[in-house]
Amino acid sequence: MATEEDVRRVCLSLPGVIERLSWGQPAWFARTLMARMWEDGVVTVKSDERDSLAGSDPDTFFWTPHHDRSPNLVLVRLDRVDDDELDELLRESYRLASGRRHAS
Repeated sequence: MATEEDVRRVCLSLPGVIERLSWGQPAWFARTLMARMWEDGVVTVKSDERDSLAGSDPDTFFWTPHHDRSPNLVLVRLDRVDDDELDELLRESYRLASGRRHAS
């Protein structure tokens, strides 16, 4: 089970990532937004696999009508992912946000 502190740890371990508030919630930026706490226990990340993630596990991955205009944003329930899956999700989000080919 992942936590907001796990999100923070992974994000800040990546080159050039900064943390600041966005809409009153902790958010992490790598050139552009890569992750933001949506609400307690739910983080927003970027993913090219949004539809397949939500289709395979809608209890973990979902989005709201607010996210319809951003087709690569997906919400993740942190209590339903482990550290390895969170790391993978955040590194993909970093790659998309930073424009880098690989997350270090």
